[in-house]
Amino acid sequence: MNALNTLERRALQAISNEQGRILIVAADQRNGMRAAMAGPEEDPKDIDVTQLAAAKADLVEYLANNAPAILLDPEVALPAIVDDGVLSRDTALVVGLDASGFETQDGLQYTKFVDGVTPRTVRDLGGDVAKMLWYTRPDRQDEDSRVAQDIRDLVEACEAEGILLIVELLTYELEGETDEHYQAAFGGLVVEGARLAVACGAKLLKLQYPGSAELCAAVTEAAAGVPWAVLSAGVDHATFIQQVRTAIAHGAAGAMAGRSLWKDSLSTSASTRRDLLTNRARPRLRELNDAVNS
Repeated sequence: MNALNTLERRALQAISNEQGRILIVAADQRNGMRAAMAGPEEDPKDIDVTQLAAAKADLVEYLANNAPAILLDPEVALPAIVDDGVLSRDTALVVGLDASGFETQDGLQYTKFVDGVTPRTVRDLGGDVAKMLWYTRPDRQDEDSRVAQDIRDLVEACEAEGILLIVELLTYELEGETDEHYQAAFGGLVVEGARLAVACGAKLLKLQYPGSAELCAAVTEAAAGVPWAVLSAGVDHATFIQQVRTAIAHGAAGAMAGRSLWKDSLSTSASTRRDLLTNRARPRLRELNDAVNS
């Protein structure tokens, strides 16, 4: 197990509920949130930064302030949500370091940092925890690969700054790979991705639901004592609740939910958005809290 130091242990407490289960509302999306806001006749690209920032602020005020923690981006949401007093003093702040999109090298995908954002920036923005996304294909990447070195480097940099790092992993279909081959390999890729990240020093993982109770147990074994939380990956709320219950029953430490909570509660109309976040998304958050405590 990659042991937490004292600062990291306190940070883990900050993003956990009273029962010690990790529970984070994810709102660091940019293009994905624009798509959720756009109506059937609207182009998401027409939603400007000001509109997106207003939606993120409402999402924090009317939903995430009822959760232990919120994940936000340093491009649109921060520092305004902190500086304007929108974020509750009782809700921890997780700062996403990854930029939208990815670059490709030798057929593999690599995420990029938001320009100028470092572990020190997380402190400057008032953050308690950092999060970085890596795309992984552990059937083609080992401990000597570029992605493995990138994970090691950031784990070390965050530790030096006194910041707990959430290592988020997403597996993906390779160019030329059939859907059938990828789906058959998917669960094993999630398991082996967790194993690789832990070998590189990861202390907290954010992972896709691997597909079954047996595979959740395999992830827990691969994580070797490192806590992992399941992400919603855009599935509907009812599906995610069942995934969370299964993951928790087989060793997961919590959940990090974004679109499953709020994707049908955002609107370019502020009054409609606030009503839906209060009366649709917030009850879902309560149900998710019950699921992680199950």
